[in-house]
Amino acid sequence: MSPVGLPYFHSVTLDPDRCVGCTTCIKQCPSEAIRVRKGKARIIAERCIDCGECIRTCPHGAKKAVSDSLSALGDFRLKVAMPAPALFSQFEESISIDRILGGLLALGFDEVFEVAEAAELVTAATKGLMEGRMAGTPDAQPRPLVSSACPAVVKLVQVRYPSLIPNLVPLLPPMEVAARYVKEVLHPGESGIGVFFISPCAGKVTAARAPLGYEKSAVDAVIGLKDIYLPLRAALGKAGKKPISHAGGAGLAWAMSEGESKALGERRSISVDGIANVIGVLEALENGKLKGIQYIEALACPAGCVGGPLTVENPYISRSRLGNRAISLMPTATSRSLGCLGSLAWDNPILPRSSRLLDPDMLRAMIMLEEIEHLVGQLPGLDCGSCGSPTCQSLAEDVVRGNALETDCIFRLRETVRELAGRLLALEELKPPGLDTE
Repeated sequence: MSPVGLPYFHSVTLDPDRCVGCTTCIKQCPSEAIRVRKGKARIIAERCIDCGECIRTCPHGAKKAVSDSLSALGDFRLKVAMPAPALFSQFEESISIDRILGGLLALGFDEVFEVAEAAELVTAATKGLMEGRMAGTPDAQPRPLVSSACPAVVKLVQVRYPSLIPNLVPLLPPMEVAARYVKEVLHPGESGIGVFFISPCAGKVTAARAPLGYEKSAVDAVIGLKDIYLPLRAALGKAGKKPISHAGGAGLAWAMSEGESKALGERRSISVDGIANVIGVLEALENGKLKGIQYIEALACPAGCVGGPLTVENPYISRSRLGNRAISLMPTATSRSLGCLGSLAWDNPILPRSSRLLDPDMLRAMIMLEEIEHLVGQLPGLDCGSCGSPTCQSLAEDVVRGNALETDCIFRLRETVRELAGRLLALEELKPPGLDTE
């Protein structure tokens, strides 16, 4: 259950018909949220952070992200498309941003608003936060600050590194800022406005349905980039009106690694992409090894949002394209001011998620912990994943919780078979007392 007492919502889901129980996903999941039992993978909801790593690595396409479809356009009077800047990296540089925006209008949207514009406002707000000029935020946050733009990283901190929650930048992500601007500034008080975010990742789909740091999202629907890519490419030739892009190069670059840091202009910063690399940096931060660093830009996907699991292009080709597009634009947006939106601070605090709580009763939890430690000592420590759990430690935990058997470990099973075989041989040599002549 979620902290508010509702079932966890996750965009990442499993197609059991495609799953063959190969255990590839359990080895790649950064939060140990997947198990393979009875030949099929299953996702532990309270541990999943919607990073989409299982979508990226599953060789059978059994993991997928649930998102909205273009048919949802019919539910609203005025449809506003909010493309993530990663969208522009999926097309050749010869296809202008204005033409891509025009293609969205040809698909049935009435207006477009680039999330890259909102990213520039978040950059300005972050600068104010670091300089102590941001109202509604903590006066003395611990350093370094950790970017909260990537929802998978925010959940990773919440689940695995709760001590680092105070380090998170307490600001709304660009997606939410853009949606609120559309509804509160461009169309204040109007009804029937539908805001559609075009997302490169599953994490942002989840963030629109079950946000962290704010009560309710202003985003009405999220369409996966891969789902809109082909219809949009076909619509490029039909585009009539070509709206003028308002975003600057700094906002556009947010979709790739180092883009946020460069926009911020903080030299004492670290930019890290890829969930395994993010974990390494967060562990170093938790262990007090990042002295002198003021800011960490952490992105769960390789190369940044351009490498999201819902994109279609190679992430490094995408990063090159987007970098070239950003260079050709003005550094910041100039034609429209977003400053009238008001505070960008979180509405609600983020609380730790006790995904690994063994038992609400402290005494019982301590007993279970001792049982886990004892069992870990009897397991081989190879972390092969053949048992359906990602590590020997997690198998021991699953056994103590009653979700697995010790003999799920193939090595423990072989030892048990040998012991049973020895006992059977010894029993075979025994005779009933009346027939024993020795």
